[in-house]
Amino acid sequence: MDLIRHLRCFVAVAEESHFGRAAERLGMAQPPLSQRIQRLEREWGVRLFERTSRRVSITKGGTLLLEEARQLLAQTEALTATASRLSDGRSGLLRAALPPDIAGETIAVLLDGLRERTPDVELELHELSTAEQLLRLASHELDVAVLHHPCDVAGLELAPVLRHELGVVLPRDAATADLETVPLAALSGHDLILFPRALAPAVHDEILTTCARHGYTPPAVRNGHGPSFTRGLLLSSRAVAFAPLGAHPGRDPDLTWRPLTGAPLAWRHSAAWPRGRGDAAVRAFAETVTEALGRTAAGPDLPAGPLHLRPSSEYWI
Repeated sequence: MDLIRHLRCFVAVAEESHFGRAAERLGMAQPPLSQRIQRLEREWGVRLFERTSRRVSITKGGTLLLEEARQLLAQTEALTATASRLSDGRSGLLRAALPPDIAGETIAVLLDGLRERTPDVELELHELSTAEQLLRLASHELDVAVLHHPCDVAGLELAPVLRHELGVVLPRDAATADLETVPLAALSGHDLILFPRALAPAVHDEILTTCARHGYTPPAVRNGHGPSFTRGLLLSSRAVAFAPLGAHPGRDPDLTWRPLTGAPLAWRHSAAWPRGRGDAAVRAFAETVTEALGRTAAGPDLPAGPLHLRPSSEYWI
């Protein structure tokens, strides 16, 4: 016996006090409805309705069972709705990752936007390098991530790639600090502070290749990523670092930021997820992070759309 269907019939007859109206409400013929009520009475051993030629009235036993039947139907509907949200990604757990250089303001915008789009989704957010993200996406330990490009995107689907132009952070008393824009070749003789290659090998190599192509081959490449550590290296070793617009230490009396001539360097980010696994929650994350990153994006890789707010970032490279 399909208990849920039989309970729907029971509740409908109880509320309508009429088999014909209950059958119409349920979209079925009256005889099958009567048969279901009779079977329910046999299964439970309880007479649910008193029937006459003119009316149907619920019995005392039926009245006692009616409220529990309603509760069970409500729970069944809630369970079905939850299963539906889980099946299409509108509920459940979303495992996501961001790289360490994403600005705090961007993360806040992302989280607020995601709560609005998918309020029933529990977000498990990690801070991971591109290399770590790629490994976890491949092993399905992550549902979606924000990658640095270039990187190996085989087996992944991508949201639009957004471009953030980079400038140079250097000691305020450096000769090049007086230039309106700084050619990469003018940085010759300065060491370069750059994130460890293992975090994003292709990005690391692309930066050094681009520098060499524009006439800048640093005498030494020093690993640094956090702002405080990088600042110390900048001041003590007469080195330089690259940073997106908005990340320069405007209040630091010892350092300054200048744009690079011709904008040869840029961060490129996009959301990515395993091919064929982009459910509603993944798509909502990708759309939201694209909008949040778009607030700092500029340049030829920027897709069309209303993504033109002020730039911001927190980390140097």
